[in-house]
Amino acid sequence: MAKNICVIGVGYVGLTTAIGLADFGNYVIAFDIDQNKLQQLQKGNMIIYEPGIQELLVRNIASERLKFSNNLEEALDNSEVVFIAVGTPENQNGDGNVDIQYVENALNNVIRETASYKVLVIKSTVPVGYNRKVNEKIKQANLDIDVVSNPEFLREGKAVYDFFHPDRVVIGTDSEKAKEIMRDVYRTLNRINVPFLWTDWESAELIKYASNGFLAIKIAYINQLACLAEEIGADIISIAKGMGMDGRIGPKFLHAGPGYGGSCFPKDTKALSAISHKFGVPITIIDAVIEANKKQKMRIVERLKKRMPNISGKTIGILGLAFKAETDDIRESPAIDIVNELLKLGAIVKVHDPQAMHNFKEKYGDKVSYCNNEYEASKDADALLILTEWNEYRSLDLRRIKSAMKSPYIFDTRNVLDRDELNELGFSFDLIGQKTMEA
Repeated sequence: MAKNICVIGVGYVGLTTAIGLADFGNYVIAFDIDQNKLQQLQKGNMIIYEPGIQELLVRNIASERLKFSNNLEEALDNSEVVFIAVGTPENQNGDGNVDIQYVENALNNVIRETASYKVLVIKSTVPVGYNRKVNEKIKQANLDIDVVSNPEFLREGKAVYDFFHPDRVVIGTDSEKAKEIMRDVYRTLNRINVPFLWTDWESAELIKYASNGFLAIKIAYINQLACLAEEIGADIISIAKGMGMDGRIGPKFLHAGPGYGGSCFPKDTKALSAISHKFGVPITIIDAVIEANKKQKMRIVERLKKRMPNISGKTIGILGLAFKAETDDIRESPAIDIVNELLKLGAIVKVHDPQAMHNFKEKYGDKVSYCNNEYEASKDADALLILTEWNEYRSLDLRRIKSAMKSPYIFDTRNVLDRDELNELGFSFDLIGQKTMEA
């Protein structure tokens, strides 16, 4: 049976959730305080870049299963299930804990406006123990609300696929009634035999942190192996393939690069570290991963400095600003740390990205030059750095690149270019986890 649902927050997670739940056949009202965003969305205009989501937005608005509102009272009155999917950024104290003020604001509004039974689903990534505190707060207010922890595992760039084909759905609650309602909410996934894990609040919360922490470990490990491979003359691509063929390891997240970024891994590893220290059981491997990731980003600049000891006044072209391909998200992107360091060293920086330029421009203004294409970024460059694995960078016209550059040196931190072609065309180049090549 279709459910009436309110989703609070139209950021990356909230918007994907609202659109996905509507496409399951539910009736969804997405609430946010940003009227401009809501107006754009109601017209069918996406406010984030995510492959495949635009068509779903338009289709579900047209079918009247999805609408957007800044009237929370109305949205709650017409909903039995309420998802809180607002941001939980790292707090400003530098202690690794997340800032839950937006979740708290949403929660207080729900408590204030609720008059009938609701299932309150916390989709936001919150500290372990938070759902239990929410439940206690609701009981003290004598409200008929069941609390559910339902962490998200969406990958930016693949969020649509992940929503409709998840590896699992994790639901933490102590209410049998809420369980039955959540089965209805996700009935489409039940029909295609997606595994459901029914558990307690704390376990559901920790599953999210544990999953992202483990994936970050894999990334940091392959990056450190890549550093070793460079020194001993091995090939990290072959090493990763050999490791990935082992069914106990698997090939995913074994792609060496400039370090992880985005809205999840940096924040969640720090939060997991903070949680473990709070309870007196430090997960020291996570502390090491956080440090290794910082060093990996700076190692890119250090390798560039070996090629170019005096970077001041040199023109550096940057291809790729998003933290990964198929997204416009630059949060914690390696490009930010690397560009910051290059600017400190006095470099002239030119940048290109097929989707993330607007976000980079908001952050950097006129500190860097923004290029319309890859070839403009390479014009008169002393070095060209590839920092994001966009498919279009895999098929660059390298002859054109070489003729445009002042000095034909490429540092491909994503290993997207063909080593033999670079060599044949006379480039000096560096790759991750492979030998340095001189022209």
